Amino acid sequence: MTGTAAAEPRLLDPRLARRIAATLLPGFVGTTLPGWLEQRLRDGLGGVCVFGPNIVSAEQLRALTDAIYAANPEAIVAIDEEGGDVTRLHYATGSPYPGNAVLGRLGDAERTERVAARVGAELRAVGVNLDFAPDVDINSNPDNPVIGVRSFGVSPEVVAEQGAAWVRGLQSAGVAACAKHFPGHGDTAQDSHLALPVVDLSAAELRERELVPFRAAVEAGTRTVMTSHILLPQLDAALPATFSHPIVEGLLRGELGFDGLVVTDALDMLGASGERGIPEAAVLALAAGCDLLCLGTENTDEQLTAIVAAVADAIATGRLSTGRVEEAAARVIGLAGELRAEPA
Repeated sequence: MTGTAAAEPRLLDPRLARRIAATLLPGFVGTTLPGWLEQRLRDGLGGVCVFGPNIVSAEQLRALTDAIYAANPEAIVAIDEEGGDVTRLHYATGSPYPGNAVLGRLGDAERTERVAARVGAELRAVGVNLDFAPDVDINSNPDNPVIGVRSFGVSPEVVAEQGAAWVRGLQSAGVAACAKHFPGHGDTAQDSHLALPVVDLSAAELRERELVPFRAAVEAGTRTVMTSHILLPQLDAALPATFSHPIVEGLLRGELGFDGLVVTDALDMLGASGERGIPEAAVLALAAGCDLLCLGTENTDEQLTAIVAAVADAIATGRLSTGRVEEAAARVIGLAGELRAEPA
C-alpha cells in the first residue's frame, strides 16, 4: 500500500468515512477489546465478529461485548453458533446443542425452534445480536468437505422446514438469524476457505433444490442472508456469488424478495480474496449489493485502513456509488438499532 493510499481515508468527508466503516465487520486477536478496534468503533465501525479464541467464559464475553457497545451503541456483534460441530460460545468444551444433521433426522420443527430459542437466549445474555445460523445448505454432494453434518439433510423440504424453524426460534430471543450460504454451498466438492468451488447448475435447477430453503427462511423473516464464495457459471461466469450483482440483486433481492441485510462470508477466505486481496474483495462485494462485509479473524488497524482506502478510491473513480455505500450502511445501522430496542 502506498503512502497516498494510506492517507486517503483522512481526506474523506467524515460522513462518508463513517458510512464506509459501518459496512465492515472484522474479527480480532485477543480476549479484550484492542485500543485500535475501540477507536474504529467510536468512528462508526459496523461491528465485530467474535470467534472461539476470543472467548474464555460467558462473563468475559459479556465484558467484551459491553466494551464494544460502549464504543458504538449501534454495533453488530456477530458469532457463528450453529450448534453441533460449529460453536464459538462453547469452543473449549463442544456445543451442548444438537447440530443440524441430528435435528433434520429427528424431523421435529417445534423441537428445532425450541433449540434455536435456547441458543438465542444464551447469545443474547452475553451481548451477541447476530448469529450466523442457520446453515440452510442442502447436503446434496457426499464429497462436500465443508457442509456435511452442518446441513439439515438431503431433502429441500426438510432443510426448508428445519431452517425456517431455526429462524423463528433464534429471532424469538431477540437475536438476528442469518440463512447461509446463498445461493447454496451444498453441491460442492471444494472448501471455499481454501479454493473457489464451482457449482454448474442452472437457475431452474437452483429453484428446484438449493433455493427452496432460502425462500422458506426469507418467508420466516430471517433478518440476514450470507452469501457464498462459489462460482455459478450459468448465472455469472466471471464472479463468485458474493461479488455477483445478478445473484445478489437479481436472485436474492429480486426473485426471492429479500429486503434485509446481506452479509458476506469471510472475505479472508481464499475463495473470495485469494486472487485479488481483501480490499478489492470488499469493493466488489459492496458493488454487488452486499451490505455487511465479514472480514475474518486476524485483522489489524492497517488492514482496515487499506480497505477503507480501496472503497474510497472505488467511489472516486466511479466503480462504486456513494448511494450504494449509504444504502449498505443504513441497513447495518438500522438492524443494530432494531435489535438494541428489542427486549432481552
